Amino acid sequence: MISVIQSAMGDLMPRTEALPGIADTDLEAFLRELRRESNALYWLGLVIGAWVYVLSPLLTVRVPLPSFLLPARLRALHAQRAPELAPYPLRQAVLLVRLSAGLCWGRDPAVRARFALPPYPPDPGSFRQS
Repeated sequence: MISVIQSAMGDLMPRTEALPGIADTDLEAFLRELRRESNALYWLGLVIGAWVYVLSPLLTVRVPLPSFLLPARLRALHAQRAPELAPYPLRQAVLLVRLSAGLCWGRDPAVRARFALPPYPPDPGSFRQS
């Protein structure tokens, strides 16, 4: 499941000449932490959003393939169009994936350094109380 989410996030937040992409962060560790610390409904929404993204190229680029099998040009076009899907629930599902990717990307020390921000201190582990 994590690899499907990683694929979708990688398409939605690619590397540019000026900034690192989500693939340049420790995405797998972030997703494992997110699964552990988020509630089941949020995680379910993220999983559904990733699958919506992976299975929706038919709606965005008119190709009946999952996003990870698309050629690079169509994959980029799909990533551009997916957050604008016409059925609103599908759009919201994809945007949840993008939002979660942004959380990971924005906390990465290399990304923060590009914006002249100090790295976040270590997580005190106090978010969830057992």
